[in-house]
Amino acid sequence: MRTNIEIDDKLMDFVMSTGDFKTKREAVEAGLQLIKRRKVYDGLLALRGKLQWIGDDEAAWAKYREEQLAKVQAKAAGLPFEGEIDPVFLTQSVQPMPTPMVQEPIASYANAARPSK
Repeated sequence: MRTNIEIDDKLMDFVMSTGDFKTKREAVEAGLQLIKRRKVYDGLLALRGKLQWIGDDEAAWAKYREEQLAKVQAKAAGLPFEGEIDPVFLTQSVQPMPTPMVQEPIASYANAARPSK
């Protein structure tokens, strides 16, 4: 977008001399990016004290997956549900995720690990 703006010459000279900018446009765009990042940071700060950390990531993700799959199944069945569905779960099948299985070591490997007498 082409825009003509008046910028304080002393401010621009300071920024150009202290920054790693080749053009005034780069300097202005960097300033706009800083403002954008600051807004995101302020949004994160607003959440301070409102988020709860369970401490067990796998348990938290498992609970989140279960909730999302329940919403997808409710939507497929035409039933009402609360909240939004994560778009990732809309592209997956409605089948619940299988429980991970623990594979037992092969007997020959288990015996090989023991020192022989």
